[in-house]
Amino acid sequence: MKKKALFSLSVAIAIASASFTTVQAAEATKPTIVLVHGAWADGSSWNKVIPLLQAKGYTVLAVQNPLTSLAADVAATKQTLESAKAPVVLVGHSWAGTVITEAGNDPKVAALVYVAAFANNDGQSAGELVNAYPKTPALGTIRDDGHGFLYQTEQGVIENFAADLPRAEAKTMAVTQGALAASTFGDKVTTAAWKTHPTWYIVSANDRVINPQLERDAAKQMKAKTTVLASSHVSLLSHPREVAKVIEEAAESVAAGR
Repeated sequence: MKKKALFSLSVAIAIASASFTTVQAAEATKPTIVLVHGAWADGSSWNKVIPLLQAKGYTVLAVQNPLTSLAADVAATKQTLESAKAPVVLVGHSWAGTVITEAGNDPKVAALVYVAAFANNDGQSAGELVNAYPKTPALGTIRDDGHGFLYQTEQGVIENFAADLPRAEAKTMAVTQGALAASTFGDKVTTAAWKTHPTWYIVSANDRVINPQLERDAAKQMKAKTTVLASSHVSLLSHPREVAKVIEEAAESVAAGR
């Protein structure tokens, strides 16, 4: 009886070990997902998307942008990429679209996902993109601190930035927002990474920060796989499951070598 028990235990351990090895191998083939936040936000803006991706076995890293210049934000993104295992799906929201357009040239990056984001061309600034379209309401609720940094007013966050979030959540975002250096929107991308990478785009149809037509045109220009959500600018908070699904699609495509 003891021999049978030992044999059964050995078999159980072998099966468990094989299963663990299989899980490790599966996780090893999954791309790393690096999330980059936009203006008037911080890394916590991804807090609803991160656990959804982690639950699917993805390693997720979030960049904390200083928001002081394109060069500084690209440097922060590259610092995070240094600790990421390739291949990487690089995701940018809002202003971070400009950031990933530049930082996406890193050799670890295999795909790009834009979430209601700028997608600059070579030699183009975010300011040039904004000025090419009718102005949105959020441009009228910007507060200049008098020291070269811009904020959204609390009312601007509630009504324009995060109009489809509960009021209390939007008010918290107004407090935790990152200050944006006014000069950043004059910084130009050198080489647009979307020209050489598979790209996905999530349009916020009810965006009051970036003109929704700008978003649609960007997606079309990049020939991105496009999803349109009936969302405010912060779809990553108001529609996290839909946003996570698109990121997963990009990651699955990378893992499959497509």
